[in-house]
Amino acid sequence: MTFRVGLLGTGPWAAIAHAPALSGHPDVEFTGVWGRRPEAAAELAAGFGTRAYDDVDALIADVDAVAIALPPDVQAPLAARAAAAGRHLLLDKPLAATVGEARAVVEAADRAGVASVVFFTVRFDRTTGEWVDEQAAAGGWFTGRADWLGSVFPGGDSPFAASPWRREKGALWDVGPHALSVLLPVFGEVTEVAAISGSGDTVNLALRHANGVSSTATLSLTAPEPAAGVTVELRGERGVTRLPELGDGPVEALRRAIDALITAARTGRAHPCDAHFALRVTETLARVEDALGRS
Repeated sequence: MTFRVGLLGTGPWAAIAHAPALSGHPDVEFTGVWGRRPEAAAELAAGFGTRAYDDVDALIADVDAVAIALPPDVQAPLAARAAAAGRHLLLDKPLAATVGEARAVVEAADRAGVASVVFFTVRFDRTTGEWVDEQAAAGGWFTGRADWLGSVFPGGDSPFAASPWRREKGALWDVGPHALSVLLPVFGEVTEVAAISGSGDTVNLALRHANGVSSTATLSLTAPEPAAGVTVELRGERGVTRLPELGDGPVEALRRAIDALITAARTGRAHPCDAHFALRVTETLARVEDALGRS
């Protein structure tokens, strides 16, 4: 049975990842696009042979699920609205800009009994996702570190450099969820945080986990381009292991997230990267902001 999905959002990520993944998925009917700029919705819809909607509620009414590619403060209320209408949710990270907004999405999805999947890229890329699962199952880790250094704002050609929410929230909220999507499954829930700011939007974290193990992370969107890159290193009883490079592009990874949502919707079994997990990530980010004295 075809799964009808509508896309909310028309920005770079919607065009680069969501629209191609939805239009090329064999089990999906890409029903339509809604955006805050009707002209952008019309252009994106025309490029992928689907319909542009002027009314977001009309699109929600016509689908089984919504895929959302919008800033977190816009995503959260629309996700809760779609869930209340009985629609399954394919969401992006971070789930919301505040813990309260994230919790509202979780509560709406739980009340309606709808499935949710939040697209943490590393967890849905086949190569890196399998690595995370293997390390979480292996256990015996002594410590770990995650360096997520981007060069979005120093003047490069990133399509995300103009993003207002990224400029406001910085690396902590943009790439912090990626780091936590690896550290939490491997080490467990965070019980204590410490943090200091570095140059630009750089944040350095120290985390204590429920099992007593500690991990660290360095996050930035303002790293010099030659210094940018991602490193995740775990040390434990079996020695040292490092996160491999992403094996696929975002479109293939997002198609696996769509597969996961369809499976969760049809079986009623929650996916590990559902809104509940994304809420825990949001809670950790908020605790870091408190530690930095930003809240």
